[in-house]
Amino acid sequence: MAEQATEARQWRATHRFARISSRKAGLVMALIRGQKVNDAQDILRFTRKKGSRLIDMVLRSAIANANEQEADVRSLYVVEARVDGGPFFNRFRPKDRGRAHPILKRTSHLVVVVGERKS
Repeated sequence: MAEQATEARQWRATHRFARISSRKAGLVMALIRGQKVNDAQDILRFTRKKGSRLIDMVLRSAIANANEQEADVRSLYVVEARVDGGPFFNRFRPKDRGRAHPILKRTSHLVVVVGERKS
């Protein structure tokens, strides 16, 4: 007997060139990976890090994308929560004896994918 492969529907949202280092945002992304959407929003609401506000906006966008396609929002969960490094802004800080040291202002790309869980 062959089982029918039901393709799970997934929706994604990204925030490119977010002004936060990928290392700092990755700590917050690890908290919501695999969670139900409501639980992930609660975690982000009470996490006191800059990345939590940015990631919450991306998660809300992914939920809105799913809602537009008439998905059951109560059965959504975070399939993928990923942070990719973006380009650097190079700035220079003046130092002693006329030297200059670079400061790298890091950016990242935040990706959140939500999917329906069949219960």
